[in-house]
Amino acid sequence: MAFVVSSGELATTGAGVLPAYAPATFRAQPWEYETIWRTQPQVRTVIGFIARNIAQLGIHVFRRISDTDRERLRDHPLAQLLDSPLPGMTQYRFIERIVSDRALYDNFYGIKLKLNGRLRVLPVPPTLIRPYGGNWIAPEYYETAGGRQFGVDEVIHIHGYSPTDMTYGESPIEALRELILESSQAAKQREQMWRGGARLTGVLVRPPDAPEWGKEERRRFREMWRTFSAGGGAEGGTPILEDGMDYKPVGFNPEQAQYIEARKLNREECAAAYYIPPPLIGILDHATYSNIKEQHAHLYQDTLGPWTVDLQQEFVAQLLPDLPDSQDVYCEFNVEAKMRGDFESQATAASTATGGPWMTRNEIRARNNLPAVEGGDELIVPLNVTQGGLASPRDTAPEPDALPKARARPVETKAGQPSPDDEPALRDQFRTALQEATEDELARLVEAEPDGADAVRAWWESGRAERQARFVKVLEDFMVRLGLVGARRVLDEFNPSDEGWSAEVMEPWLAVAALHHAQLHDGAGEEAAAAAVEEVPAESGVGAALLVAGAVWAAAALTRSETAATEAVSFGGHDAAEASGVGFKIWRTTSSDPRSQHLVMNGEKVPLGGTFSNGLRWPGDSTGDADQTANCQCNLEYEMEE
Repeated sequence: MAFVVSSGELATTGAGVLPAYAPATFRAQPWEYETIWRTQPQVRTVIGFIARNIAQLGIHVFRRISDTDRERLRDHPLAQLLDSPLPGMTQYRFIERIVSDRALYDNFYGIKLKLNGRLRVLPVPPTLIRPYGGNWIAPEYYETAGGRQFGVDEVIHIHGYSPTDMTYGESPIEALRELILESSQAAKQREQMWRGGARLTGVLVRPPDAPEWGKEERRRFREMWRTFSAGGGAEGGTPILEDGMDYKPVGFNPEQAQYIEARKLNREECAAAYYIPPPLIGILDHATYSNIKEQHAHLYQDTLGPWTVDLQQEFVAQLLPDLPDSQDVYCEFNVEAKMRGDFESQATAASTATGGPWMTRNEIRARNNLPAVEGGDELIVPLNVTQGGLASPRDTAPEPDALPKARARPVETKAGQPSPDDEPALRDQFRTALQEATEDELARLVEAEPDGADAVRAWWESGRAERQARFVKVLEDFMVRLGLVGARRVLDEFNPSDEGWSAEVMEPWLAVAALHHAQLHDGAGEEAAAAAVEEVPAESGVGAALLVAGAVWAAAALTRSETAATEAVSFGGHDAAEASGVGFKIWRTTSSDPRSQHLVMNGEKVPLGGTFSNGLRWPGDSTGDADQTANCQCNLEYEMEE
């Protein structure tokens, strides 16, 4: 039952203005958390990051009609409440306050009101209200700083975990208290050092055999030195040291004080307390393009996912009972909009899902919170899938074994090969395919439930040949296609008729290279899994360790696909250059490769049969070390004989 007031009585709900009102259940005084939020930039950054990213998602209300159908409710009382919790308060501000209070205090309080017949929620700062009485399961009532009491059903209270009570949550700030105190003391020390230490500090050393000064000499030198040292030595000109005097600095400089390292550590610890990957809040020491992209996707799954699920369920549990027409009604944050990718990715995925034989249109519409359409429960099977034998209506590229051969049918060969413009798309597909194959192998390992590192290695050895064969299938497929892309680029420039070149000569070499990459990738997975299981405590089980190893292996799959793709494109172009009478090759470093040696090599020219200064024949050459080939995306240009 909501607390009923008129709009004129909104200010009399009893939420007073006593700044030092402390709920009895808090171990620490909550106004200390306010001070920490105001004065500690790392805490404010992390809490603001969580609150702003959740608030900007938006939250929608639905009614579940069936397991595959739902209806968006725009005019339902819950949708109206979340859209406008108070007159003049937006949904963004409401959600931001809820999340900020939860993040800072681990408690959010709101008083239920009825204004002009509509349910509203008045957010109350946790310093101005407290649960009172009752027991460790539930309070008897809530009391505000002004002494007003509200029943349990008149207050919405969203809180986290406490090891001693079920009526409130304990702030994560408590876990950071010592770190924050240390940071505060360090800041005071730095302030004092900058006040004194930023000036030129030190001692003057006068040789023991120097003549003794009289009063006048001492006074003159003292005035000269004071004039010089005013403003840190920047305003007084140049000092004149007499009688062999020497100046020796004392104290320590900002580098020795490790200002940047201390601040970075504070931010990392705060981020860890709230389970935020450091690169997302500006700590880029170990960030790369690929892992930042993956962490952005994980942001709405692992970092913010638990927050959104918690709020969705709390709204249903604490607000829906006070509203009419609540049967099968629920709410969801619009996380899907952040996970869909760009327009082209969405269009490709939607076309494949709705046009292929594995999903109906209504099923994909239900996943996107859209209502069912008439006739949408029938599978659509395109003719090219039933008659062409393809796996997807978008899969129009032929299998490598079916590619026409260059010498016998040059015109058909060009038509059947991927073009150089297809390289970016093929690289993306390669990454996805190898990562999915890696995830499938990890699922097999988790299903086997090995009980230790020895069991992991035994499982790995027992299925090594079959597993590597599955990897080879993926690797060889894409490496052949990418090799044809590299060859086509060179042939179009130097040998349009394909004279003297044949794909049949190139493909066996790429098949051997694919096997080599499969063996390396398989070994990387084995080492990651065994190492993770060895490090996990025996009582924790191996499940969590295998998931960690899986994340490492999945990241290795991204690197492996890029390395193999670069090698395939490079070899294909080199093979075509040999058949076309090209005399020289030139190394070109792309902006995506930050290796200092590769940057220096940009423009290096050698004979076609020679090697570059790093010992490689081409970018991604498998004869080179991993530090030269891993994730390399450089390429070659060619010149004819002079």
